[in-house]
Amino acid sequence: QVQLVESGGGLVQAGGSLRLSCAASRRAFSSYAMGWFRQAPGKEREFVAAVRWSDGNLYYADSVKGRFTISRDNAKNTAYLQMNSLKPEDTAVYYCAAGNSGSYYYPAKRYAYEFWGQGTQVTVSS
Repeated sequence: QVQLVESGGGLVQAGGSLRLSCAASRRAFSSYAMGWFRQAPGKEREFVAAVRWSDGNLYYADSVKGRFTISRDNAKNTAYLQMNSLKPEDTAVYYCAAGNSGSYYYPAKRYAYEFWGQGTQVTVSS
């Protein structure tokens, strides 16, 4: 059974930082890509960042490029999202996801991800 568990969310002031963690079962960690998505109230779930396992390529949404960094620790089966210079518009529930073969070619597409965590709330105050 694939399990993904996010942690690290919370309340932070604008300009601050948070690091999200995604602890994955071994099977999830052998997926083609791991991604982070977010969903704000009343909005669609959107892509934030992804890492492709085979070559380590990183992908970011334009809105977070230069501020967020995705990484992984293979020994701990954990993926991370370091978020710096946070803005109020970053407020959302953040989800990590493990991708199927489609995520190799389309790491930013929701449909390429088969397994999802329960989400962790990130709130950025102005």
